[in-house]
Order: sequence, then structure tokens, then C-alpha cells
Amino acid sequence: MKTGTKLPDVTFRTRVRDDSIEGPNPFRWEDKSTADYFAGKRVILFSLPGAFTPTCSTYQLPGFENNFGEFQAQGIDEIYCLSVNDSFVMNQWAKAQGIENVKVIPDGSGEFTRKMGMLVHKDNLGFGPRSWRYAAIINDGVVEAWFEEPGLMDNCPDDPYGESSPETLLAHLTQAVAAE
Repeated sequence: MKTGTKLPDVTFRTRVRDDSIEGPNPFRWEDKSTADYFAGKRVILFSLPGAFTPTCSTYQLPGFENNFGEFQAQGIDEIYCLSVNDSFVMNQWAKAQGIENVKVIPDGSGEFTRKMGMLVHKDNLGFGPRSWRYAAIINDGVVEAWFEEPGLMDNCPDDPYGESSPETLLAHLTQAVAAE
């Protein structure tokens, strides 16, 4: 993915809370399109190998959540976390992490991730197909800035993290505003 590229158009199968549904699982299916998430907004999208995994749960997701106000001050409307996990897993992970600002996007089939060129095999960890770790600033569905971890490959023996960190994106945004 390069700067200036339009995001692929896919349909995400999500579960949304519906208070009219009784019982312990008051959620219903709701399809969301790429446009639903990205049209008319300037957002951060970050993608990671899996919900509930160490780096994702300890650093990346909490870092974006904790810096939400600073990102808004830099002109960001929303922050989205995407993973090749289903909606049930993504919703439970957000709940377990106490997330209030970052919105999770389930890419259960990996279609969006594949079309982004970021689908890798992580069979060495027992994961199967997952997303390579990356982040982007998206303006009205078009990539404004791209942050990809080095070494994109199947069955990577380590888990590079730094280029897609909230600190890296915040520094980029701060520098861009200072240069104006």
C-alpha cells in the first residue's frame, strides 16, 4: 500500500449491541462497508496479528486508546483497530481491554487484509492467515501516510513493532502540523 492509494471496498460482518434483544448476548449482525468506516473522515487505521496477543494487548491497542485526545488534537476523527479475527473475538477483546475510544473492525475472512497486500501466514504460531502489523492515516478512504513494520513475510520468526506504534504516528502528525 502506498500513499495516495484508495482503500479496497469490502463488507465487514460486525456484531452491534441491540438493546431490544434480551438475554446474555444482546447483539445483532450488521454489515459495514469500507465507506461506512472511512468516507468523509480522517482516521487512523492500525492492523495487528491478533486480538488478545501480547504486543497488541500490552502496547499497540492501549497506546492508541490512551492517546486518543492527542490524535484528535492533530485532526484525527476516529481510530480503528483491524485484525483477522471475527466480530465476537474483536468485541470481547475491546471489552476486556476497557476500550472506549478506539473502534474495532473484524476482518474475519481476511478479505480486506488480503486486498491491502498485508495477509501473511503465521502457521509457525498456530494462527493461520493473519495481518502483518501496519498503521495508516486515511483521509476520506485514501491513504495519506503509511507505516509498515519491516520484514513482511510468511511465518516471520519474530514480531516487529515500532513503525506502526501510536508514538510513531503521533510524531508524524505533530511534525506535519509544525511544518505547516
